[in-house]
Amino acid sequence: MHLCHLDDLPDGDSRGFDPRGSGRDAFFVVRQGQALHGWLNVCPHHGAPMAWRKHAYLNAARDRIVCAAHGAQFEIQTGRCTLGPCLGQALTSVPLTVHDDGTVHVTNTILEETP
Repeated sequence: MHLCHLDDLPDGDSRGFDPRGSGRDAFFVVRQGQALHGWLNVCPHHGAPMAWRKHAYLNAARDRIVCAAHGAQFEIQTGRCTLGPCLGQALTSVPLTVHDDGTVHVTNTILEETP
């Protein structure tokens, strides 16, 4: 499934996606240079959505993902919790593909697996 173009994701920023049109982002993507990291929008601690507002998944330094519910911090590259009540747990990865023309796609199975 087509999500966007790489140019639509500013370097060092995050963006949520709601492919089903449910009104809640099912997953989000963080861009670091040419690398994209996709994660389900669910904290492993107690299933809360991660963002405190639309597309706001990162801390002020933009070097960690932060859960708005309790401030847990996660590594962008691995999704591993490094601070907070879910220490040692990890976010669930979302497989992304960037095609040669810069289009970003997510596997359709993610749509079947997310609530």
